[in-house]
Amino acid sequence: MRAAFLQRHGPPEVIEVGELPTPEPGPGEVRVRVRASSLNHLDLWVRRGLRGLTLALPHVGGSDIAGEVDALGPGAEGVEPGDRVVVDPSLGWRWHEGVRRSESPAGAHFRIIGEHVRGGLAEYAVVPIENLLPLPDGVTFRKAAAASLVAVTAWRGLITRGGLRAGERVLITGGSGGVATMALQIALLAGAHVTVLTSGEENRQKLDALGAHQVLDRHAGEVGELLRDALRPFGGVDVVFDSVGEAIWPALVRSLAPGGRLVCYGSTSGPQASIDLRHFFWKQLSVIGTTMGSPAEFRHAMRLVFDGQLDPMIHSVTGLEGVREGHRLLEDGQVFGKLVVEPGA
Repeated sequence: MRAAFLQRHGPPEVIEVGELPTPEPGPGEVRVRVRASSLNHLDLWVRRGLRGLTLALPHVGGSDIAGEVDALGPGAEGVEPGDRVVVDPSLGWRWHEGVRRSESPAGAHFRIIGEHVRGGLAEYAVVPIENLLPLPDGVTFRKAAAASLVAVTAWRGLITRGGLRAGERVLITGGSGGVATMALQIALLAGAHVTVLTSGEENRQKLDALGAHQVLDRHAGEVGELLRDALRPFGGVDVVFDSVGEAIWPALVRSLAPGGRLVCYGSTSGPQASIDLRHFFWKQLSVIGTTMGSPAEFRHAMRLVFDGQLDPMIHSVTGLEGVREGHRLLEDGQVFGKLVVEPGA
């Protein structure tokens, strides 16, 4: 099969496109013919190398997988070859729910398809059968692949972890990203007032068209001053939904209203955040970590996509030969939404 893969960590140039053996499904697994996948910032971190992450090389990235069932492993029942499916990218979710024991050491901890195991940037991928969700005929593979990781991440982060409620105010950072553009739509569905922090006039206009109540261009001034001036009339926000991290955390903490929640799902500018603890105890703030989502949350978020209530933003579509350039575009902040990859194109 053809795949985009890496055999060592490094810059985008380490990504190769070529032939790899077609994987065979094991017990309880299904082989999916991948019709569409997509890129996430997670793919950049994996390519560069993460502390504590040991990959079986060559490694195939891509956490998002939509396609057709191609072959069944022993004990895999309930689907047939040709069935249209989208794949839940989370493995071993019960680790997050306090379950620490497993018959298989490999299944004892939370993992992500495309990070810890091979993903969807190939013509075929093998996944556990329980990770499959039937894909309605009216939903394209492109839309499903663009939505799968970002929809569940945004839903859990804002609704389950952040507890966002109707009438509250939320600040979403990194506004042009796939998760952020999905979070904007979820926040609007929840009845919240939404402020988005982004970079550049073009992104500002696109986010305004998506329905954001306020869109701030971080290039227009110092972030702390921009947030202070924009949020002062409201007394701050109830929830901050952040993926930027280190560079702007002090300003984000100050932007919170009393009782506010800072929900962190990433750290693209760096992991070492500095905060003034006096803000936390005086305003009784909370810091909440979140990543991905449970199987039930994945299914709920994807049904909102299937019903047309959530619409993933697709920046462009490419074949496997475009994966290397896609990494560069993501690193340079030139993507609005998701870059979709069609391995068979």
